[in-house]
Amino acid sequence: MQGFLQATVRLYHQSLLATVQSFQQNWILIPVLLVFTLGMVLTTSLIAPLGMIGGFILGAVNALLIGATLSLTEEAIRGGRRLQWQDIHRSMGQYFWDVISVGFMVWFPLLFLQMGLQANPYQPLIATAVFFLMFVLLNPVPEVIYQSRKGSALEIIQESYEFVLENWIEWFLPVAIALAPFGLSFFFQISSQAGRRGGLDFGQLITLPFSILSQWLSLLGMSSTTSFIIVLLITPLAAVFLLLFRGHLFAALHGSSRRQRMFQSRMQ
Repeated sequence: MQGFLQATVRLYHQSLLATVQSFQQNWILIPVLLVFTLGMVLTTSLIAPLGMIGGFILGAVNALLIGATLSLTEEAIRGGRRLQWQDIHRSMGQYFWDVISVGFMVWFPLLFLQMGLQANPYQPLIATAVFFLMFVLLNPVPEVIYQSRKGSALEIIQESYEFVLENWIEWFLPVAIALAPFGLSFFFQISSQAGRRGGLDFGQLITLPFSILSQWLSLLGMSSTTSFIIVLLITPLAAVFLLLFRGHLFAALHGSSRRQRMFQSRMQ
């Protein structure tokens, strides 16, 4: 047990150091994320009256922005050079079809599930359980897409599932620590939101850090007005930091087994 704890602490320490370095070198991700968010908001407001057609357009825009974000995060994780403004143009279209195909595989069964549960009195409970399961098993899908480069959506989902089975403690421990003070109801609320698109909803990149930061500042007794202003300013930084930390943590876990990490920790 002691060896596992030492290896895990070492893992997080190395991932945090790598994240800080990537964050300092690639601060350009912050304004990029803000511009992408503004574009998503404007697109949503413009196509809202279009019904189903608008939904398909919004899904395509979401895939475009998620794919570009993953491409830029990949460059930042590699650390070969600093991101440049021209990288934004090159990132457009990257991983678009991966995001679309995985999103379709998640959306299609959910559509049938929702239709089948309309008359079921336990529909809210079943839906919460399903979204929680998707949140857990598909949580590393974004990192699988840009780090493993699996060919099909099914292979991406399969690798995500296998990664969670192998590394669920190390991967979810930071999430558990961040959400522990707020109880299970808040955790299931967060997991339900994040699980709907298998972690590939661009809006969740912003709303999840915003919600968690708001809860923490509220817990510290800060007034709602002050809390809102601070969270509004910090959220873009937190979103970028989270993307980079997840990327470095996934790379460290994907490149080694738990036994190897424990052995390396004992050798230090």
